[in-house]
Amino acid sequence: MSELAKVKEELKRYSIARIPFIALETIERTRALDALRDVADELNLTFYVHSLSKGICDLKTGSVITDERSVYGAIDFFSEQMKHKQYMTLVLTEIPDISTDNPDAKQLYDLAMLANESGGMIIVLTNTAVWNQLQRLGMILRLDYPNEDEMYSIINDYINDYRSSISIEWDNSDLREAASALSGITQIEAENMIASLSTKKTITKSDLDEIRQSKDRLFSNISGLEKIVVDSSSVSVGGLEGLQKWLKEKKSLLTPEKRDEMKRRGLHPPRGILLVGVPGCGKSLSAKAISAEWKLPLYRLDFATVQGSYVGQTEQQLKDALTMAENVSPCILWIDEIEKGLAGSSGDSGVSTRMVGQFLFWLQECRKQVFVVATANDVSMLPSELLRRGRFDELFFVDLPTAEERRTIIALYMKKYLRLQFAGEFAERIIQVTEGFTGADLESAIRDIAYRKLANDSFEYTEQSILEAFENVVPLSKVSPERIDSIRNWGKERAVPASDRPIGEQALTNSNIPKTRKVLI
Repeated sequence: MSELAKVKEELKRYSIARIPFIALETIERTRALDALRDVADELNLTFYVHSLSKGICDLKTGSVITDERSVYGAIDFFSEQMKHKQYMTLVLTEIPDISTDNPDAKQLYDLAMLANESGGMIIVLTNTAVWNQLQRLGMILRLDYPNEDEMYSIINDYINDYRSSISIEWDNSDLREAASALSGITQIEAENMIASLSTKKTITKSDLDEIRQSKDRLFSNISGLEKIVVDSSSVSVGGLEGLQKWLKEKKSLLTPEKRDEMKRRGLHPPRGILLVGVPGCGKSLSAKAISAEWKLPLYRLDFATVQGSYVGQTEQQLKDALTMAENVSPCILWIDEIEKGLAGSSGDSGVSTRMVGQFLFWLQECRKQVFVVATANDVSMLPSELLRRGRFDELFFVDLPTAEERRTIIALYMKKYLRLQFAGEFAERIIQVTEGFTGADLESAIRDIAYRKLANDSFEYTEQSILEAFENVVPLSKVSPERIDSIRNWGKERAVPASDRPIGEQALTNSNIPKTRKVLI
């Protein structure tokens, strides 16, 4: 049963029971009124609806009862009507602030009390809080955005109207894919996107990418979440075979058929991964690569942006950001250096502890396709609760790249920045010289060579100039070997190697690297 069907069933029960006050939480007025109209038809009841544009109308027939446009006038009109008639139902589509015991809330409270005496009902459409005393007179219902099943019906019904006039390539699997991409937005927004596709007189399979991009644009400016633009043509990660193999397996679960099977079995969608390990070895880049490979939008959650100065503000803003991540799903949620946001301090009055609890609860209960990619450098600051089995799908350790991984990484950046092929005896020499380098060290050295060429047209790529660029880098493994040993020892007991090789297999020996850097001229 879809969420809309559940809400309609609840409205039907409340209407039969004549609950005097119902607050229907929604921002979709049209969809809510359609649901109420269906309930009125099924129960053969008359529902009156007030709007600022039309006044009070019969919900089923649309006939105008009175052109009183003011909400206060509508309340006064129905107060008089309820004194003489029983079992009347009024739907208010626009209401003033009723979150506190202000005069507007008290006036609505009096109307609800009168409805209680006459067997009437007052239904308000709202997306804000409701005064506690008013709540206790009735019930609160929430009409969420269309879920995937309902969105499938919306898209299918809308497209069927065009099948005789335009070419439509989408099959049932494509409809499921579109429904998954559009879940988390309103019915009107989804219909607008499909309508824009229909203007081309054809709907092709490639339009699924446009569907994702259109939804992405709706959420381009989200408080607490930063949209990261990923260029799929330039994002690639060398090595990390173990991680890549695991991700490939999880990607296969994103098809509509696999998602349906997971629902039948009561399985959650993949929750995400926690990447820990040596700084500069591709943890953050992996988040972008997953987004590009899975063709899902990437959003970055920065815990610093949700920090508030008032009691409870931080927790509420974190909740809002995580809720918004569900609305933009399916997506990748990237949390960079998660330990800095959740570690806390002795002077934060327990805010960090509550944030950890709130985040872990959401991670455990989220049913939407939000795949979390969290990274951490300082593993000693990670809360122990975060590491418990079942929080993330897997905990991967990203170590210093092996010789083969360095070969892949250097080849990628040589081709990207220098337009050179990386092969031959000289390549083997570079592999030896770069032992102990991180991926960031390798990119930095090759990027510096590219800068020199752009700055000086007479500069030539020679074995000596390239070798000097690498020898000029002092890697982290030489600067802070104790730190890397500590990180590795932690990972050996708790994590799965991302490279599909034992953690710490490569010793920290860098005899070929000079102790001092020199300026390349």
